[in-house]
Amino acid sequence: MNLKWIDVQEIAIELFEKFPNIDPQYVNFPDMHRWICELDGFDDEPDRSNEKVLEAIQMAWMDEVN
Repeated sequence: MNLKWIDVQEIAIELFEKFPNIDPQYVNFPDMHRWICELDGFDDEPDRSNEKVLEAIQMAWMDEVN
């Protein structure tokens, strides 16, 4: 699987599965960015993300938790 920054929902699912005991509401963007870049299958340029993308991923991750 080759995840890109635009794969918001898929990234959120991967984060939820990798960090089941983390409340995404309290994750800061630098940590989340690093975790995403370290996901198996993530294959995009780290500098292609921005706050809007990270916010969307965080919201989708919160939806997975709930």
